[in-house]
Amino acid sequence: MAHLGSKGWYVQKLKEEFQVSRIDGKKLETYRAHVLHNYLYKELEYKDKSSS
Repeated sequence: MAHLGSKGWYVQKLKEEFQVSRIDGKKLETYRAHVLHNYLYKELEYKDKSSS
């Protein structure tokens, strides 16, 4: 179990909830935590807009 807000936690959430394994052809694990944080929240905003 990854610590809340850690790089591993963001990777886990993106893989589980959004089935994302790569961003622009690069594996999620190669990105830094703040990049994954921003990408996750963009995906969450998109999900909220599309479900409304």
